[in-house]
Amino acid sequence: MAQSETARPRRKAHGQRFQRMKDQALDLKGRTDAPAEQQNRFIDCGWGRLIFGHTFPEPSDLIDMLREEGPDRRDIAFYVRDPHVLLGQAPQELFLDPSHTFRLNLATYRPARSRRKGFTVRRLASRRDAEAINVLYASRKMVPVSPDFFWNGMDQREITMLVAEEDETGAIVGTAMGVNHNAATNSADQGSSLWCLAVSPQARFPGIGEALVRRLAEQYRGLGIPYLDLSVLHDNDLAIGLYEKLGFERVPVFTVKRKNTFNEALYAGPSVEERLNPYATIIVNEARRRGIRAEIMDADGGFFRLSYGGRSVRCRESLSEFTSGVAMSICDDKAATHRIVSKAGVNVPQQILAGDDEQLKAFLAQYSQVVVKPLRGEQGKGISIGISTFDELLNAIGIARTYSSDVLVEEFVEGNDLRLVVIDYKVVAAAIRKPAEVIGNGRATVQELIEVQSRRRSAATGGESNIPIDAETIRCLASAGCDLDTVLEQGRIIPVRKTANLHTGGTIHDVTGETNHALIEAAIRAARAIDIPVTGIDLMVKSPREAEYHFIEANERPGLANHEPQPTAERFVDFLFPLSVPQPVRDAISRRPL
Repeated sequence: MAQSETARPRRKAHGQRFQRMKDQALDLKGRTDAPAEQQNRFIDCGWGRLIFGHTFPEPSDLIDMLREEGPDRRDIAFYVRDPHVLLGQAPQELFLDPSHTFRLNLATYRPARSRRKGFTVRRLASRRDAEAINVLYASRKMVPVSPDFFWNGMDQREITMLVAEEDETGAIVGTAMGVNHNAATNSADQGSSLWCLAVSPQARFPGIGEALVRRLAEQYRGLGIPYLDLSVLHDNDLAIGLYEKLGFERVPVFTVKRKNTFNEALYAGPSVEERLNPYATIIVNEARRRGIRAEIMDADGGFFRLSYGGRSVRCRESLSEFTSGVAMSICDDKAATHRIVSKAGVNVPQQILAGDDEQLKAFLAQYSQVVVKPLRGEQGKGISIGISTFDELLNAIGIARTYSSDVLVEEFVEGNDLRLVVIDYKVVAAAIRKPAEVIGNGRATVQELIEVQSRRRSAATGGESNIPIDAETIRCLASAGCDLDTVLEQGRIIPVRKTANLHTGGTIHDVTGETNHALIEAAIRAARAIDIPVTGIDLMVKSPREAEYHFIEANERPGLANHEPQPTAERFVDFLFPLSVPQPVRDAISRRPL
C-alpha cells in the first residue's frame, strides 16, 4: 500500500513513534497462507458490519461482501489494503471514505489523573439503555440499532457498549462502542477500535466524550491489546482535536464503503450552495450521487450544467440540449401540437382559434361546454375550464389574451387529468392530477380555507404550488354556489380551481402501476410525433385503468419532483449519461426482449 503524507512531528521521539505506528498500520496483508478461520473476517455491530479488509486475500471477495449490505445498514470495510484496486473493480458501487484513521498506542497511554464529575461511564445494562442509545444515534443522524441486538446478537467478548449516565437525573447522555479485533478475527488482528461515539447535545457536563474514549482505552490496555484505532471525518476538527489531546496519532489506513442513501453525503461531494427549485434540485442531487459534476449557471432560472467524462450537458430543470428547438416550438404552440399528434393517430379534442363571434357561438352550441387557453403558455396560467355561456366565453378569452395574443377554444372533455412522464420514449411515471379543493370546518370562510390550504401546498412543494385567488377562482366557486365569504359546513368539499396544475394548487397521485397500456402507447406516440425525448404528456381520461382518452397537451419541461416514488430523476440522468449506469444494469437492459 502506498504511504500517505505523514503528520509533521512535534518532536523527535514523537516522530519516531509515529513512524513505528505507521509501519505497523501498513502491515495489512491479506495472506493466502493464513488459516481459514482468520480469512474474510467481519463482525456484526448492529448498525452494520465492520469488515476487516486486510483479512481478505482476494478483492473480489471483499466486494461481494460489501454488496451484501443489508437495507438501512452501514457496512464499513476497514484496513483496506489496496483501495485503488477495490474501487477500480466496482467504481459505481464503492467509494473511499473521506475519513482519517487515528491510533492510540496503549503501551504508552497515560490514564486520566482524576474522574470527571457529574456523570458515570458504565457498560450497557438494560433495555432502557439500548433505547437511549438509539435516541442519541438519531440526534446525530446515525443508523439505529435494534435493542434486541444488544441481548441476542452481540458477543460481549467482541463488542463493548458503554454509556455515560448523569448521576443526578439518570439520563443517558453519551455512548461509545468498542471492538476487540483479537476476539472478532480469531487473532488475525491484535488491535481494537472505537466506533459510534455520540454525546447528547443536551448534556450538561463537559468531558463526556473524552471519558468514554478513556474508559475503552483503559479496558483494552488491561487486556494487553497494543492499540486502539478510530475513524473520523477529515474535516471534524473538534473531534480530531480531542483525539490528539488524548495521544492519538494519524496512520495511513483506508476505509471503503458502499454507495447508499445513508452514505450519500460522503461521496456526492459538497452540496450545491445556490438554492435551486425542487425540479432542478432533484436532478442535480441524483447527478451528484453518481459522481457527475454539477455547475449551477443560474439558480433562479433553474439552469445548470452536468459533466461526466467527456460529456457536458446544459439543462434547465428537465429541459436539456437534447430537446431540439423545433420540438420546443411545437410544444409551445398548442395548436401545432394538436395538429401534429393528431396526424400520428393520437385522439384529440376539437378546437378553434378565438376570433369570429359567430364561429365561437356555433362552437359553444355544438359542445355545450368549452375550455379556453392561451395558445402559448404553461403552468395552467390563463386557462378557464367548463365555460358554458357566451358571456363567460368572452370574459375567459380576455383573461387568456393577457398571456398570449392568440387564444384557443377547445371542446371540454370531462374526466381525470393524467400526466405521463416520457423519458427516452419510455413512460417512467404516470399520475392523476387533481384540482385544488378545500374542506369546510363550519367556522372558516372559503377565502380563509384557501389561504390555509395554499400555505400547506407551498410548504410541501418548496414554494412551487399555491392557490391563486383570481377571477377563475371566483368563477369556480360560483359554479358550486359559493363565494369567498361563504362559511362551508363541516366536511363539505368544493373545488376552488378547475385546472389540475401543481402551480395552481393541484395535487398529484401516482398511478404508474395501474395505467392502461393504451394510454402509455398514446403518450409514447405523441412524444415520437413531436420528436421530443423528455416530455410530460397530459391526457384526459375517465380512469387510468381504461383505454379511452383525449390528448390535452405536451410539456417540454415536465416537473420530475412530483412523481414519488417513481425514479424520474434517475431515468433522466440515465438518458443524459448512459455510461453512469452500472455495467450490470446496462447488461440487463440490453438483454430485455424488444
